[in-house]
Amino acid sequence: MSTPHTPSTDHGRPTTHWWQGGTFMLVAIGLLAFNLRPVAIEVGPVLPDLQRDLGLTGLTAGLLTSLPTICFGAFGAVAAGLAGRLGTHRTVTLALVAVLVGSVLRTQTSNSWLFLAASTLALAGMAVGNVLIPSVVRQHFAGHIGLVTAVYSLSLSIGVTLASVVTVPVAQALGGWPPSFLVNASVVVLALLPWLVALRHDRGHTTENRPRAISLARVARTRLGWMMAIFFGFQSAQAYSVFGWLPSIYQDAGLSAERAGLMLGIATGLGIPLAFLWPAWMMRRPRPVGLLLVVTAAAWVGYTGLLVAPGRWPWLWAAVIALGTSAFPMILAMFGMRARTSEGTAALSGFAQSVGYAIALAGPFLMGALHEATGGWTWSIVLLLSMTVPMVVSGVVSARAGWIEDELH
Repeated sequence: MSTPHTPSTDHGRPTTHWWQGGTFMLVAIGLLAFNLRPVAIEVGPVLPDLQRDLGLTGLTAGLLTSLPTICFGAFGAVAAGLAGRLGTHRTVTLALVAVLVGSVLRTQTSNSWLFLAASTLALAGMAVGNVLIPSVVRQHFAGHIGLVTAVYSLSLSIGVTLASVVTVPVAQALGGWPPSFLVNASVVVLALLPWLVALRHDRGHTTENRPRAISLARVARTRLGWMMAIFFGFQSAQAYSVFGWLPSIYQDAGLSAERAGLMLGIATGLGIPLAFLWPAWMMRRPRPVGLLLVVTAAAWVGYTGLLVAPGRWPWLWAAVIALGTSAFPMILAMFGMRARTSEGTAALSGFAQSVGYAIALAGPFLMGALHEATGGWTWSIVLLLSMTVPMVVSGVVSARAGWIEDELH
């Protein structure tokens, strides 16, 4: 019997190899991944300016910061169905168009609700691309899932870091956040070009001969679907909680705002090489239980350090937390490694992300609520520690599982 990582083809479609023009699709996938976070990330660094210029209230500002997670969950749920009807490459291209149009429109308004509507359009495109990119990898690189996932995971991480770093300097240089947002949007145009060419892969995708899409309702009846959703959700809840609250924890421990920001930079920046290393490592070890346990142990060490002595060796806790929150590229690789077909990959990715982001939404909110209720960070950090338990249990089950298609049948 085949093992879960045995390369396969999708319904007789040949996989793309490096020597058969695969480099073109690799570039297309990398550019897509690069654009799957900046629209969400660029808001945070200029949020005070947005509040001033758009007249954002506390309610609308809170909605804006929560909007990425809401959109990733809501619109990610329809991605697999759209790909089944339109074709994967057409759907990804339309998703990039939505990102571009929404990004541009939100620079042309001073109305807070129109800004939120345009942001929703852009984030919807990101959510669809987010779900379908593992399916594209499975379709074109079934024999190289780990390595190609490493490439796009690295590209995604670079996009996150650059959006965090350059948004404010560009805004200062060009006279405000609208031109800064437009600079980031210009990269979407570059990403669209190869995807317009890639539309040729969907020429034979018609109503009569298209592969049957797998509904999320069917995935919801599988153990693997729920295990990966829980794994994705609690991993993301930790990551968003750390990204949102780590500077505040360090500042309350006595660090300056600049040093606290630097600690967040360590916690996020060290994740860039890990985003490449983990999927590539999984290509040889497709059931990464040991790696998952190491990552979880690192999270425990980092959170315990924050709990006991946050102001002592803060750089060490930040570095260990970077390792502890690095399960994200692992699960991206597992989407393709736990399905035989691109349809199965899209359905598994769509279900896990739509449910997972609903779980993740609660993480930063509960951390903030506990801090406000207790006046300290002890119980908030205990919450972070508790999140690792369902993550590691569901992760181990997912890592040992077979294919989603077997459970569906």
